[in-house]
Amino acid sequence: MSKQTHSFQAEVAQLLHLVTHSLYSNQEIFLRELISNASDACDKLRFEALNNNALYEDAPELQVRLSFDTAAKTLTITDNGIGMTAQEAIDHLGTIAKSGTKDFMSKLSGDQKTDAQLIGQFGVGFYSGFIVAEKITVETRRAGAAAAEGVRWISGGTGDFEVETITRAERGTRVILHLREEALEYANTWKLKEIVGKYSDHISLPILMEKEEWKDGELIDPKDENGGRQPGGMAKTGEWETINKASALWTRPKKDITSEQYADFYKQISRDFDAPLTWTHNRVEGSTEYTQLLYIPSKAPQDLWNRDKKAGIKLYVKRVFIMDEAEALMPSYLRFVKGVVDSADLPLNVSRELLQESRDVKAIREGCTKRVLSMLEDLAKHDKTPESTDGVTDVLSEEDKVKLGQFTQFYKEFGAVLKEGLGEDFGNRDRLLKLLRFASSNSDTVSVSFADYKARMKKGQDAIYYITADTLAAAKNSPQLEVFKKKGIEVLLMTDRVDEWALNFVQEFDGTPLQSVAKGAFDLGKLQDEEEKKAAEDAAETFKPVLAKLKEALKDKAEDVRVTSRLVDSPACLVVTDDGMSMQLARMLKQAGQQAPEVKPVLEVNPEHALVKKLDGSVHFHDLAHILFDQALLAEGGLPADPAAYVKRVNALLS
Repeated sequence: MSKQTHSFQAEVAQLLHLVTHSLYSNQEIFLRELISNASDACDKLRFEALNNNALYEDAPELQVRLSFDTAAKTLTITDNGIGMTAQEAIDHLGTIAKSGTKDFMSKLSGDQKTDAQLIGQFGVGFYSGFIVAEKITVETRRAGAAAAEGVRWISGGTGDFEVETITRAERGTRVILHLREEALEYANTWKLKEIVGKYSDHISLPILMEKEEWKDGELIDPKDENGGRQPGGMAKTGEWETINKASALWTRPKKDITSEQYADFYKQISRDFDAPLTWTHNRVEGSTEYTQLLYIPSKAPQDLWNRDKKAGIKLYVKRVFIMDEAEALMPSYLRFVKGVVDSADLPLNVSRELLQESRDVKAIREGCTKRVLSMLEDLAKHDKTPESTDGVTDVLSEEDKVKLGQFTQFYKEFGAVLKEGLGEDFGNRDRLLKLLRFASSNSDTVSVSFADYKARMKKGQDAIYYITADTLAAAKNSPQLEVFKKKGIEVLLMTDRVDEWALNFVQEFDGTPLQSVAKGAFDLGKLQDEEEKKAAEDAAETFKPVLAKLKEALKDKAEDVRVTSRLVDSPACLVVTDDGMSMQLARMLKQAGQQAPEVKPVLEVNPEHALVKKLDGSVHFHDLAHILFDQALLAEGGLPADPAAYVKRVNALLS
């Protein structure tokens, strides 16, 4: 193929402009990204060679090489991995079809550190080379292709790139960075070793660099014993040395691994700049043998709520990389967990289809799930802030001090997605329930567990009361809470969108039933004295004629109308039957474009409220009835079916 010029995909052009003009504060990430790409290329070759050993050609030892030429101002990263064909070079280096670049661009915040870490997360790491390079040359040949099918790709990082066919004897890829003047510090042995040690030390392939040694300057004038020499300096010896540990971190004994090394390995596999919140490293033996190294991030990823996003677990079999994002190894509600699983029992040619059916995989999945939940339980056990420990920190171990407040941080980032497990993982439902936290009518902070609530229940209380709403303010100010506040009964405030769905799978906690304050007829059981019950019954009897007229006026809107004692300050509220779908859930389903049954709520009225008393004999009865209903709907978080009619009725009464 003769030299051809191609234009970059529009999103790539935007990305290149960002890279070359904005991301200067984290320049060194380019080397981490390019080494990671080289390692991935070697992993892909190893995987494809399982069925075609000839792909190794005459170089079975996979490796990555770094070299630089100070005079030419170049830095080169070379791998002998899978390589690329000409079309693959055009597709992979000219477009970003798989990375969701538009989403990437929408996440940019203007903060250089935050934006820089997105590069790795969105799979666009190759372009980070333009942070330090004014031009990049890529020379590559796919494993198994003829030497004459090599490819050269060149771009200055502007609007286009050139591709041509070359003869290349070696398989794999060479990336040549033509360094900018201000980036010549990267053509330096010590600088490169420092970056590799920081970001890429735990890559299981050897990363090689040519050794250097000091050479004295040559003597120019032999008669001049005190001088006359050219300056000495470091010179390359022609020998190559491994500059990383080149062994898989998870295969080493835990006692030989520092916290910094665990954190650095996490950053490498997750492309995350932030250190992980916590991790667990174990070798599991028994009927199924495997090693697990699992991390919980400290921050939620941008795509946390994309349920199609695969889990972040890398699968190895006997230290051979098999696949990224092995979703069969972790349930969907733990999709935020990152890490590595290395199995001794799975076949090397395992496929995604086989993963779904394998009993060994099911055992690994269960083991990984339980290990993650154990980590979270341990964090929850130590979940105190330093201010609340009141001197207890003096007797805590250093390890336990580190855990203070970590569960609160975890729950802020991942608590909502954890609730999905209530409907997906029946076997671990009780463990998950103990981990959940909520705000309550006694506490605005999301810190109240079901166990905390039970410990504070009033004598005679036989249910855990809760309310769901779109916001904390809506939940706190709901009319349904009025009598609970009056009697000092705590109510859990649930404001995550997933709560309504998740609670369909939960009827009780530790033997105590859960009861929504917005469902069913009002009954506080032993917490309501006989006088109150008698007053409610008398009011219902006295109010019968008005209730009958309200039912007739609102027959198209309300399932029923009844007197209630759950209200103190409000004239009315809406509830649904015990077995009915909540109005909030119905709204959520409709907003998501899903089918939802038409919910006709029950209107409950407060017979002691002045507005309700005014109904009897009012010439504006019909308008007042509809205003009561629509106001109750607004307080509940909904909107009147005919907002204009509601406004017209209110204006008419006001005037």
